[in-house]
Amino acid sequence: MRRTISLLLLLACACGEEGPEPGEELSGGATTVHDTTRNAFTLAARNLQGDRRDAFFTGNALFNRNWVTAPASTTGLDGLGPTFNAPSCAACHFKDGRGKPPTEPDEKPMSLLFRLSIPGQDAHGEPLGDPTYGGQLQPQSILGVPEEGEVTLTHSLREGRYADGTAYSLEEPHYTLTNLAFGPVHPELMMSPRVAPVMVGLGLLEAIPDAALEALADPEDKDGDGISGRINHVWDVEHGEPRVGRFGWKANQPSLRQQNAGAFQGDIGITSDLFPSENCPPPQTGCHDSLSGGAPELEAEKLEQVTFYTRMLAVPARRDVNEPEVLRGRRLFRELDCAKCHVPRHETGTVEDAPELSKQVIFPYTDLLLHDMGPELADGRPDFEATGSEWRTPPLWGIGLVETVNRHTRFLHDGRARSLEEAILWHGGEAERSRERFRDLTVNDRTALLRFLESL
Repeated sequence: MRRTISLLLLLACACGEEGPEPGEELSGGATTVHDTTRNAFTLAARNLQGDRRDAFFTGNALFNRNWVTAPASTTGLDGLGPTFNAPSCAACHFKDGRGKPPTEPDEKPMSLLFRLSIPGQDAHGEPLGDPTYGGQLQPQSILGVPEEGEVTLTHSLREGRYADGTAYSLEEPHYTLTNLAFGPVHPELMMSPRVAPVMVGLGLLEAIPDAALEALADPEDKDGDGISGRINHVWDVEHGEPRVGRFGWKANQPSLRQQNAGAFQGDIGITSDLFPSENCPPPQTGCHDSLSGGAPELEAEKLEQVTFYTRMLAVPARRDVNEPEVLRGRRLFRELDCAKCHVPRHETGTVEDAPELSKQVIFPYTDLLLHDMGPELADGRPDFEATGSEWRTPPLWGIGLVETVNRHTRFLHDGRARSLEEAILWHGGEAERSRERFRDLTVNDRTALLRFLESL
């Protein structure tokens, strides 16, 4: 084994490629696990021990359990809906992995949700929901309550060519609201599709100090490189003040606890101490009249258990880090300026209640900042300080295992890209120059860059 590694390093040197940084294969630092199976995203941090490991599995059970209609004999797990997207966390985050849009004619968009809003903000800067359908379309409901509606998905193809003449096509999605149960939506409705993201490493991302993100931000593009990452300052419900946003496709949540509580309310219809109101817009009387599973339906202890679970999901180790083609792709990734947004390396701070996450050198490939991705990817829907064309840089760790875990290769915020290659080709705005440089590469260099991404 040692002889093989040495040979690979010699080959890399012979090709003139810089080797990986020491420890770079350990994407999540000491939390990293070595697993390339379908369960690669489901494992506890490697340095989680004893009773804390038991707590992880308690949270895992809650994450995977289906909630049921109230009242029920299943104490503490009733109160589903009245309207909802899915009956459990795992229904969208299957095996803690990545969701996708429907790919079959009659397939329901289980792991693809639709944010709804109208022009304006509330007192804290949050988007205003549609007066009739609220902030998120709910395509499912409990017995006796109407489902809000459905979304029809169609596609058109965009054709293009690389500089060497190789043809490619991109699949552009188009969404239409249908079968609306309570009449038309607001005439200025803004709708944003979002697929469920991979869950690994979230506790580590939360542990990156605010100061580190602020140091990466360049809202005025003072260095003139065309890249102007911005922090999304969002409302912290628990502390009653603005904070740095870092979770969600537009970095609209400041903490995992609030992210999880928001998902329980918005996706499953389960109230908590952070979000105690049922998701029932005024016109939906059947929703208002339904029985509750308690006040709140999600006890504080259960929210903490699920949050602990989501904090401690381990990141899989990188593969093939010393292979010459992967090293060439790594170099190209930096030369094309991809690493200016997908920042490879971070260090976590001290986390008082999570020593496992503290002082770790990690390689998530994100800056957690907002970037303008151009009109082709724009949803046109502002979210706190994020504009309708800005998105948070998604982490890339684990991206090469999505096909293994989730049996698909759909990427970007709405899953429109059918491959990593298409995901790059959809990049615009601040990433347009990098995209065009990718289009100018030879086929061998394009293959090397994609091979690098698959190693993450």
